[in-house]
Amino acid sequence: EMQRSLVGSEMCIRDRVRIGRVNLGNPSELRRVTKLSVNLQLQTEALTKKDLRTWRNAWQYAKNVEYPNRIPLYDVYGDVEVDMHLTGCVGQRSGYVLNKSFRIVNREGVENPELTAIFEAPWFKTFMELALDSHYWGHSLIQLGDVINVDGKLAFSEVQLVPRRHVIPEYGVIVIRQQEAWQNGYDYRNSEMADWVVEVGDTHNLGLYLKCAQHTIPKKNVCAFWDMFSEIFGIPLRVGKTTSRDPKEQDRIEKMLGSMGAAGWALFPEGTEIEIIESTRGDAYNVFDKRIDRANSELSKGILTETMTTENGSSLSQSEVHLEVLKNLVSKDADKLRDVINFQLIPKMIKHGFPLNGYCFDWYEGIDFTPEQQIAYEKLLLDRFEIDPKYFIDKYNVPIIGKRESTPIQVPGNGEEEEKDGKQGKGKQKLSFFD
Repeated sequence: EMQRSLVGSEMCIRDRVRIGRVNLGNPSELRRVTKLSVNLQLQTEALTKKDLRTWRNAWQYAKNVEYPNRIPLYDVYGDVEVDMHLTGCVGQRSGYVLNKSFRIVNREGVENPELTAIFEAPWFKTFMELALDSHYWGHSLIQLGDVINVDGKLAFSEVQLVPRRHVIPEYGVIVIRQQEAWQNGYDYRNSEMADWVVEVGDTHNLGLYLKCAQHTIPKKNVCAFWDMFSEIFGIPLRVGKTTSRDPKEQDRIEKMLGSMGAAGWALFPEGTEIEIIESTRGDAYNVFDKRIDRANSELSKGILTETMTTENGSSLSQSEVHLEVLKNLVSKDADKLRDVINFQLIPKMIKHGFPLNGYCFDWYEGIDFTPEQQIAYEKLLLDRFEIDPKYFIDKYNVPIIGKRESTPIQVPGNGEEEEKDGKQGKGKQKLSFFD
């Protein structure tokens, strides 16, 4: 239902919408929604045991067209995210993008250092990290904080992730309570709230963690089974035998066996036999370790599209090919992040007073030299060209005041002695090296 209301004497009439129980025509409710200070009733994530059936059912709930519910799937993702190998792969992929140099340029491609300095701030680093997380979770709704002034430069006070369990991206709403119907949510796309949030990711994308879950869950179970195997067959079993039927005597023996260490123990009547039979069809080490290696290999392929940058490679040439594949993937992620910044973040920053009209975000694609290469490169330039001293002043922060004058090098010595030795040497015959 569309409503029109006049908010303040100096404000023009704007279109207001009523979403669920929220009337955006009410100034108090509008202010509450605009600042995203909605009292979301957060709930503690349940760390329950996850299996492939849980993963498949959660996937089905998330794909529901009328009432999509991603909460069970996010519970699975929380279990997926703690995998150490997966953490390394995600950190490697995101780290390459976050370590790239950037700049703010005008339409001609000329950098403005003062505007670039605005983005060299903690809030922007957090924004990029949250935006890159959308590749794995499927969607990220990023909230921008208040505009503040830091050392004469505008900045956002903070950048936060709106809790994913309260966001329904399929319909573009935020709900107060988990599991609440989307009809009762706050529309963050078509309201005043839109100027303070940045939406990253497709509305129906469930992220790469959906594919990773089918490998991290069996891997976790295999590790647990391996621990159980080590406990049974790696530690000797203590067996106590007694002919006594007195319960007090049996309790005393049980306490003795239990206090002898962490190994398993058992108390049997005389004549009882116990036998632990180990499978002879395969080596236990290869059974468990190979399954874990296979899971790690699949995770590397899913996140990095290659394996040799995280695992041992068979040859240098193959590892270089895999590294080139990873660089192409990083370039793709960087290109998507640049589009988010230019088409979503910067327009919102301009609305909030940042002097970015006519400027855009771009990655610096220059060559990064090692210290040795940099020295050789600068020496080559100095030998062949006249270089402006300002280059070295700006780069190394060295106060160069002028060119140093070269003076002839004098060898210390007594001139009279040299002259005397020279006269004496005239009468002598010069000897050959072989004499």
